[in-house]
Amino acid sequence: MAAYRVAFIGTGKKKPQPDLNGYFMAYHHAPAYKRLPDCEVVACADIVREHATAFAAEFAVPRVYTDYRQMLECEKPDIVSICTWPHLHAQMTLDCIAAGVPAIHCEKPMALTFGECRAMLAAAAAAPGSKLTFNHQRRFGAPFRKARELLTSGAIGTLQRLESAAGDLYDGGCHWVDLLNYLNGETAAEWVIGQIDGRERRTAFGAPSEWQGVCHVRYRNGVTAIIFTGGNCRDFGPPFRLVGSEGLIEIAWDPTPGPMLRYLRWGQDWTAVDCAGENLHGPGYIERAIADIVDCLKTGRTSELCVQNEMKAMEIVFGCYESSRRRGRVDLPMDISDSPILAMIASGELR
Repeated sequence: MAAYRVAFIGTGKKKPQPDLNGYFMAYHHAPAYKRLPDCEVVACADIVREHATAFAAEFAVPRVYTDYRQMLECEKPDIVSICTWPHLHAQMTLDCIAAGVPAIHCEKPMALTFGECRAMLAAAAAAPGSKLTFNHQRRFGAPFRKARELLTSGAIGTLQRLESAAGDLYDGGCHWVDLLNYLNGETAAEWVIGQIDGRERRTAFGAPSEWQGVCHVRYRNGVTAIIFTGGNCRDFGPPFRLVGSEGLIEIAWDPTPGPMLRYLRWGQDWTAVDCAGENLHGPGYIERAIADIVDCLKTGRTSELCVQNEMKAMEIVFGCYESSRRRGRVDLPMDISDSPILAMIASGELR
């Protein structure tokens, strides 16, 4: 018998082509658990029984539920993967913590409002027996691991500025913000100033994000970051550029024409770094992330995917939206509870 019983909340429907209305992330999590000898997937829950049944058939899951609370009560899982849309994350996470689930691994973004994020963080802090993590799997990719190694080795001197470009801040962009925090040693932000535009509708998994924007961040260690968002984000150059006192590091959009990762010392030529075929998206990143959370459950250490690190990223995202609402700089930490972008859409302030 495996040491850890794994359950899923939200299986989704496996589509021929994933899009921003469905990415069936449970189908990406499940193989990662199945390859770990310590884990056994014992149950799944989805409000559409046919979806849960199809998932169970593909991954040999013995029991299916349409009520996740009933599943938590009956199965007493050790690990739960939450693979639903953002507006459902908060309540499901709180229910898992209340049920005493030892490890809760939730998809990003953290929640629909900043108040929900704060509630999730507080609940996790009050229940040390429950480890709450979020699936920012790109942290385990070679381009980012090797870029951080270059930084810590002093390859470009002292880090001074981070530059990034993404489609949006809230959905895919929250990965980018989390990676900037990772590259800057998990340092918390001191303030955020930003502006967003909503002239065209952009929605991912039921949640709106800006059509275009710019976000300026100051970290507590003095490093600054600038993030450009929008459909034309590739016009700004590579998705990640790290500026140091003695040079640059760049992570590319694609490995071709490549290289995926390179660095430059002032007065010298670019040096390419071999990433063994890995790019912004994989392969193998989700498998490594889930292996890490299982190892953390086994050893008691804290995963770098922890809720505290996720909160640092979400504070920057919501801080940028709040800055746009206030038309001014936002000093962190914030005490808002709503979603500034949702509020601006409701009021008609954001077209």
